[in-house]
Amino acid sequence: MEMIDFQMATRVLFGPGRLAGLGELAREFGARRALVVSDEGVIHAGHARRGLDALEAAGVETRLFSGVHENPTDEHVESGRQLAAEFQPELIVGLGGGSSMDCAKGINFVHAGGGRMQDYWGLNKAQGKLLPLIAVPTTAGTGSETQSFALISDAKTHVKMACGDRRAAARVALIDPLTTLTQPVSVTALTGYDALSHAVETWVTRRRHALSLVFSREAFRLLATNYLRVLAEPNHVEARGGMQLGACIAGMAIENSMLGATHALANPLTAKFDIPHGQAIAVMLPHVVRFNGEDAQVFEWYCELLAAVAAVPDAPSPSEGSIGLSEFLTRLAQRGGLKTTLHELGVPADALYELAVEAAKQWTGTFNPRPVGEAELLALYNAALGAS
Repeated sequence: MEMIDFQMATRVLFGPGRLAGLGELAREFGARRALVVSDEGVIHAGHARRGLDALEAAGVETRLFSGVHENPTDEHVESGRQLAAEFQPELIVGLGGGSSMDCAKGINFVHAGGGRMQDYWGLNKAQGKLLPLIAVPTTAGTGSETQSFALISDAKTHVKMACGDRRAAARVALIDPLTTLTQPVSVTALTGYDALSHAVETWVTRRRHALSLVFSREAFRLLATNYLRVLAEPNHVEARGGMQLGACIAGMAIENSMLGATHALANPLTAKFDIPHGQAIAVMLPHVVRFNGEDAQVFEWYCELLAAVAAVPDAPSPSEGSIGLSEFLTRLAQRGGLKTTLHELGVPADALYELAVEAAKQWTGTFNPRPVGEAELLALYNAALGAS
């Protein structure tokens, strides 16, 4: 009988128009001052302003920290900490994509405990009393709203630091599909594919268990069902909601079963070649699925996962297992306008060994169902290279 350690740290509020209730939520925490962490794209789309208005209408004083960029670094976190030290918030709101939510968590770490972001790299290193955090995702991608980890890059080394502590998880995830309607198609494709990868990877990790599989399966069903629909009909609110809810549930799966080799392979591609995370995932995921499926047990697991999307047009038969799933994932990437080879992304063959060395250092690879070291990761990069 398997041993399970399961705990839900985050309350989830989902539905169109939920952003308008942000102020009431803040008041439930007794907060009089809220630091809102967002990025320029979300600010330009008007979502940050709507969040600020909702807070201020409830009598909550606000400050906006807009110094968040894709793949937030310790320098972004430090800038946010300085604003927090000046403003002394009683609540933090991460309003945006995964970068905004992760940066909000990072600010919470260093504001409460002092020091640098590097001091919190690893597990359960939070110090002091962390502030309540409300996460408001405006993409359907990372699932950071239901995770206790912040992924923050070291600005000097470009290494991604996974900083995790149960106390850092958002108290509330406020999910409003209307906030995703303003996304460019390219962002929808990239973030949506990342969410898909979370469902696929968590399904087969070494830490999978009966409860995590419930999240992985339902996330995959929602995401695979709605991915192409939302690309074809960007204003389809129900499809947008399906993607956001799927990404949120996939985040719950990550929190319980972690990720695998795909993310270990993707991170060095982003660090060295500045390839967007979702794009790196789109290239590597089909190859990792084929690699993992060479194990007979994992092949059967993939068959079971495909049964969840049997009604999706163009989905493979469950009996096709890893081969069918790999081809299906490649088709989804292509139809989303994503590249599917490293050659298309300008990654030269002579860079692959160094990439494999870095990938072997990534924590997520240790949870892959088949062991991966430098040799296996190099072989996967070579498989993904494509025609030259």
